[in-house]
Amino acid sequence: MATNMKMSELTRREFIKGTTGLSFAVAVSGTSSLLLSSSVKAQRAGSNISAWLSIDSDDTITILTPGAEMGQGSMTSVPLMLAEEMDADWNKVKLDWAPADKSLYGYGSGSRKSMAIVGSRAVRSYFNVMRTAGAQVRKVLLSSAAQQWGVPVNELTTQPSVVIHAPSNRRMTYGEIASIAKVPDSMPEVSEADFKRPDEYRLIGKSQPRYDIPFKVNGTAEFAMDVKLPGMVYATTVHAPVQGGLPVNWNKSEVDGMNGVIQSVKLPDGIAIIGSSFPEIMSARKRLKIDWDNAQARKYNSEETLDNEYAMVHADPNAATTTVFEKGDTDAAFASARKVFREEFKSDYAYHAQMEPLNAVARFNESGDHVEVWDGTQSPDRTREMVAKTLGFSEDQVTVNQCYMGGGFGRRSLGDYAAEVALIAREVKKPVKLIWTREEDIAHGMFRPQNFQCLEAALDNNGNVSGWKHCVVGDGGSLISGGMEIDTYYKVPNQFIDRRGASHNIRLKHWRAVAHPFNIFAIEEFIDRMAVAQGVDPIDFRMNNMNITHKGRRVFEKVIEMSDWRKQAGKGRALGISITERSGSLGAAVVEISLNESLGKINVHKVWMAVDGGLVVQPDAAKANVESGIIYGISSILHERLTVKDGAVQQSNYHDYQVMRMSDAPEELHVEFVDSDEKEPTGLGEIGNPPIASAIANAFFHLTGKRLSHMPFTQDRVKAALTA
Repeated sequence: MATNMKMSELTRREFIKGTTGLSFAVAVSGTSSLLLSSSVKAQRAGSNISAWLSIDSDDTITILTPGAEMGQGSMTSVPLMLAEEMDADWNKVKLDWAPADKSLYGYGSGSRKSMAIVGSRAVRSYFNVMRTAGAQVRKVLLSSAAQQWGVPVNELTTQPSVVIHAPSNRRMTYGEIASIAKVPDSMPEVSEADFKRPDEYRLIGKSQPRYDIPFKVNGTAEFAMDVKLPGMVYATTVHAPVQGGLPVNWNKSEVDGMNGVIQSVKLPDGIAIIGSSFPEIMSARKRLKIDWDNAQARKYNSEETLDNEYAMVHADPNAATTTVFEKGDTDAAFASARKVFREEFKSDYAYHAQMEPLNAVARFNESGDHVEVWDGTQSPDRTREMVAKTLGFSEDQVTVNQCYMGGGFGRRSLGDYAAEVALIAREVKKPVKLIWTREEDIAHGMFRPQNFQCLEAALDNNGNVSGWKHCVVGDGGSLISGGMEIDTYYKVPNQFIDRRGASHNIRLKHWRAVAHPFNIFAIEEFIDRMAVAQGVDPIDFRMNNMNITHKGRRVFEKVIEMSDWRKQAGKGRALGISITERSGSLGAAVVEISLNESLGKINVHKVWMAVDGGLVVQPDAAKANVESGIIYGISSILHERLTVKDGAVQQSNYHDYQVMRMSDAPEELHVEFVDSDEKEPTGLGEIGNPPIASAIANAFFHLTGKRLSHMPFTQDRVKAALTA
């Protein structure tokens, strides 16, 4: 594959509007002929056309990728699906970023379009979009070649980047066709019959090298932190130590008079310092003194709330309740139960802990009516929307240049920091690079919410789970209820699942796998308790007493085989198991742990995970995504804990918000994909995270006879559990 990944002028141009009936346009260059609909062609005069791809006369194909790249490989996997249906020679493909125009480059998300790479959406959401684009291009190329040769189009076939007429032994490359192609009035319709059969795939299902790796190795990959513009200055922002606080006054004259400081400005929720270099504004930051108003969160203490108030909300019959899932008659199931189980679980706040601090660059044109932003964002369309809204602009007045990002995990899908730098740049009338410090990112962070859970289960006379109740209490609405629905893998006949809200004015955000990590922890640890109480092997209980689905049974059977579950773990070690769904995928995980009792330190030595991920487009990248989720899960379960006291976050950097070090990583990770009945991809970016907490907790019990019910499993909590 060609290795060229610079931000071309194509991605900075004004793009076409009003392409009624088209979700995309396709440009074929070489002699400037365009394969576009008539509605697009009519608007071409005086405009620069944005398109999915171009073909040069030397057969180079440039495909625009809408897949924001944060290490998961989607900027390779997404355009590869177009190349597959187009039958392109992947070695001749170059990639460039797609503009932040969701009308052209978005996928369907409910009733709207989106470019957000969140929720493991990239490959599964763009699968049909990109295949359709590729199939349309292939049809146009075939039709153009048929006209040139004067032969029926059904006599033509393609090989990578070549059209072939076997009866006359003629061949024409895509570059040659592009130079003589006649412009169709509209792009051809495609149906399922026009797509390749899976046994015809040349690229899908066969691992290709990730396109971004060479640039990250040689240092040419451009992150927003790398952007340098003529006359650019630097900015840092300070937000209220108490979340929700607003600035009233600050020592502006003192700060503005410091060496290297251009000025300090008031933002809606903080103060920005702008200067000629980052070290100089950091020096000024230390001298900054701000008077804040009284934030609503000032009296909030997360530990007290979690330990005392949430259980009361759960016990309150008058508490506002939102039903998440319901089927059957749970009251009847519990009334007739032979045995009833009930347990409670807790989970603390978690920070995204992305390696690259939040940062962005903004530059206005001379007239001040257009802004250009550089952002490593998971959602360029949302960044564009937020910048426009904040400035009072239309979206046409905002250009977003996509950059690589050093981790996102959901935090980089909003664009609040990009909107902030745009405000600053407009104020100082210079290009500005804004860098949030790590301390600022945590103090003014957006977190996975803390929560309290109560689960109840009813067993019938045969020992089968006939009734299921699950309630979660916390802030954030759907941010606390994802993963509660077990019906995709456990068909318990009678279920009632609900959530109960509690507002604390703390900033919350989607976090890798959102609510699945703590909900799956509670569900699967609870099931393990029932199995032990019944004297049944934990897997046998799930397979025989939980009315498991065929798909669930298959991933369990695979992970049993992978981990040799029936064989006893070595001395001083134990195994634990869990299952999860996420984004259409299903996965079962087994962990092997040991324990340093004096330190209260759990060591994860081995992890096995079997996943049904539907059609796996890029096996190596898919496997790496699952492995990444496993590592992320282990770190969050054993180390990461965030607390709030008097409305202020107590942690400030990695010394007190602990993340897993390399020395604590498992010695072995084994990920395998089961043969799936699904014909399309399902999400894999987050499936590795959710089952880890319960698998570790279950292994801990089988090793010590003690239970862990509050995540994360810090060393103090482990030691407390051992003496309980």
